[in-house]
Amino acid sequence: MSAASLRSARRVSPKQICWVLVVLCLAALFPLQKRIDGDIGIYAKISDVLYIPPGTHLKLLCLGNEGLVADIYWTRVVQYFGREHMEGAGGEFRLLAPLLRITTELDPQLLVAYRFGAIFVMAKQPIGAGDPQAALQLLRRGIVANPNYWQLWQDLGFVYYWELHDYKMAAKIFAVGSNQPGAHYWLKALAGTVAAKGGDFETSRFLWSEIYRNAETEAVRSTAEYHLAALEAKEQMGQLNDLLEIYKQKSGHEAHSFSDLIAIRLIRGFPVDPSGVPYLIGADGYTALGQGSQIHLHLLQ
Repeated sequence: MSAASLRSARRVSPKQICWVLVVLCLAALFPLQKRIDGDIGIYAKISDVLYIPPGTHLKLLCLGNEGLVADIYWTRVVQYFGREHMEGAGGEFRLLAPLLRITTELDPQLLVAYRFGAIFVMAKQPIGAGDPQAALQLLRRGIVANPNYWQLWQDLGFVYYWELHDYKMAAKIFAVGSNQPGAHYWLKALAGTVAAKGGDFETSRFLWSEIYRNAETEAVRSTAEYHLAALEAKEQMGQLNDLLEIYKQKSGHEAHSFSDLIAIRLIRGFPVDPSGVPYLIGADGYTALGQGSQIHLHLLQ
């Protein structure tokens, strides 16, 4: 070996050597894991039930590359959520909160993980994990690490507003968030509206519209669409129920179908929900979703 080569070798630090070895080991594990996944078939779900150590412990093994490892775990979060959602795995998402905890402990400034996580950890099944308390814990950690990022205050208030129906606390948090650097002007107005009106339709629609408009992933945008469609359907059904009551008062009996309302010109045509499926009149005499509707009214409960 030449003297130039020896000098070049001396410039390689032990940290660089260790990191190269880690990368090579991970590359070697890929074909093995692929073979294992093929062999275990229907038992592949068992591989998800793994011990998940705290991100603070993983930092000791990252060799100064916490950001890179956090990105890897963030990719794992997105893949896990997408797979569970698409495969209809019962909507439990048991590993979602632990994976998000690791990701944000490795990189406390990875803001998308807090915002994405809060939406899907709090959302009712089968859209999300249905655990608003875990969403609160995630967002509080995010605020401690990023106190001036006003969107985290908005998201924290939203969990109290939407899932816990604690409008007083939500209004307080929106007010605090409105004082953070760069906060949108409407957040202060929103605090007053929530304090005065609670969970009215217009406020709920506004909040989900803002989440849709500022969505950082397609999954968040789709979830906002689900909720906006459910809100629209709930409002439409309320209006149709009012018309059914008018019909009953005029005719002296309940309508059997919406054709009865069309006949006396209370409506012009058969009403359809936001997913394009016609509404029905249920056995109780009130408006109901038709078979095949894509509306998730339980999200509003």
